Amino acid sequence: MVNRRYYSVRTGKNPDAIRFDLEMLRRLFRDIYLEFTSNDYFQEAFGFDCVDAGEVAGKLGADIEAQMFRVLRKPNLWTIQDKCLNYSEDDLFDVIELLYDWISKPIDGFHHTFGNCGWHYNTFDKIAGQKEFRDKINDILCDYQDGYELSENGEILEQAEQGLDLLFEANLPTYDPENVETRVEAAIIKFRRYRSSLNDRRDAIKNLVDVLEFLKPKIQQIITSKDESDLFNLANNFGIRHHNQKQKIDFDQAIWYSWMFYYYLATIHACLRLINKADNKKSNNSGSD
Repeated sequence: MVNRRYYSVRTGKNPDAIRFDLEMLRRLFRDIYLEFTSNDYFQEAFGFDCVDAGEVAGKLGADIEAQMFRVLRKPNLWTIQDKCLNYSEDDLFDVIELLYDWISKPIDGFHHTFGNCGWHYNTFDKIAGQKEFRDKINDILCDYQDGYELSENGEILEQAEQGLDLLFEANLPTYDPENVETRVEAAIIKFRRYRSSLNDRRDAIKNLVDVLEFLKPKIQQIITSKDESDLFNLANNFGIRHHNQKQKIDFDQAIWYSWMFYYYLATIHACLRLINKADNKKSNNSGSD
């Protein structure tokens, strides 16, 4: 299927071209779900009907509706193709994440020709199925309201603000996986998670500042003391790291937390590159002695 923007979208003449609503998202999701179902991507999880053997249960057993309730603690979501057009946004996002966990691409099996029964698979590729499902779902999530995406971990996340998405895509320079890279990734997930609260976002910013604190001894060797102090003033003065009467509290948290998060994420990227550059220069100098 061709995936490109046509004339009225490219030229900005279609006022409805940029974003669509929940009703349209549900319809588009239903089409995607039916496509993967018809191609047996849920056969491993759901099982199949056979003209000889009857209903053959998959990994989820015979009562899929009960399994959905067990995991999501929500009734009346099954069967998906019949109920999804009435899902709330939360229901839809829950089911998308759940299907990501359950999907697997059929690889090998046999074709039961009697009564045109169809394919009965016994070999599946979960990672390949998840990638294909994620690609399809993200094609529609990106244009829903403010924009969302399904991550490789199977979580619905808010899209990065336009022009800042490269910060999420760029790999951090290798430094200390436990104290830097893993903590930064956790902060990104916490900040971008669907319906993250202001407290979640504040904690994510604090986690980034903590990473900078860990890097501080190295940072002090390559920048001036004033510049190093300025890195932390923002967090100290806006109630991120400490709680006292001198801190500014009368500000729009939703707006400023977003700015602070991207500021500190970009700062970590810059500092790591400066540290690596300084370490490489030191190594080269010592090697030439």
